[in-house]
Amino acid sequence: MASRWVRAQDAPSRKPLIWVGSTQRDVRQFPDEARHQIGQALRYVQWGEMPKDVAPMKAVGAGCYEICTQTAEGWWRVLYVARFAEGVYVIHAFQKKTNKTPADVMRLARERYQELEAIRR
Repeated sequence: MASRWVRAQDAPSRKPLIWVGSTQRDVRQFPDEARHQIGQALRYVQWGEMPKDVAPMKAVGAGCYEICTQTAEGWWRVLYVARFAEGVYVIHAFQKKTNKTPADVMRLARERYQELEAIRR
């Protein structure tokens, strides 16, 4: 019979969130519903799971993903990188107003991703 108990050292570890730039402040300005949905998705990521409503952002860089949520107030997005052992890097947060991600949003996300890559070398 399998044990129902898991020793602490056998349990998967939860990665910390590492907020880059103004992302934490930006998320705090989102509506409550959007913050709640994004928070739930980030918790899944911290435990090594892939939440629903996530899309790869290959245009930003390898291992970058976009959490997508929609509320009555609009579309909300958070970009993160979880491929590093030390934590989940939340590199950008923004309200999306059109079907295409704006060029300035993509530029800032790429810059933050490249800074992250440079720091880790």
